[in-house]
Amino acid sequence: MATPLTKEEIEQLPVQPYDAMRRELQTGDLVFCSGSYFFSHAVQKFTNSVWSHVGMIYRDPTLERVFVLESETLIGVRLAPLSKYLRDYHGRNRPYKGNIVIARVHPAVDENKLNHAISYGMDELTKPYDNFEILRIGVRILFKISRRTRDRKYICSELVYDCFDSVGVPFNLRDEYVSPDDIWQDDQVQAQFRII
Repeated sequence: MATPLTKEEIEQLPVQPYDAMRRELQTGDLVFCSGSYFFSHAVQKFTNSVWSHVGMIYRDPTLERVFVLESETLIGVRLAPLSKYLRDYHGRNRPYKGNIVIARVHPAVDENKLNHAISYGMDELTKPYDNFEILRIGVRILFKISRRTRDRKYICSELVYDCFDSVGVPFNLRDEYVSPDDIWQDDQVQAQFRII
């Protein structure tokens, strides 16, 4: 289990340069973000954690590229090169503002299952981001209301949850919703390193 962390504790995690660790990244690795953006702070506040985003690594052997499969605010489900996060986040010619931590699911998940999980996520490409889900999560936490019926929109953690669940590797949820912190605190998730 990846233990709950504070922002200060994230800063203490070992830092690895992307270029040095690129070959170590595997399809199915998890990318946890602790952002310093307005929307990131809203997610962190509503979910009472340091995490504002989670995505899943897809390593393309043919292209020799490392991508993040994610559901991004205002964009929806997409594949983005991990290198873009680290050097040119949102085309602004600067890195992601915050910390990025790589984690891995243990025990190791069979490579075929991970490929099927990614395939499931790719079938969801272009599905819209559920822009109001974070607000609904806040309301559900405040009033202890159970989760609504799922639709075809995703927040980041719902996409990652559904990808793994589709291959029989569900994460244990503590609440009626799934947040990046729920995935982080699952017994199967082990932190690897902070990446720059």
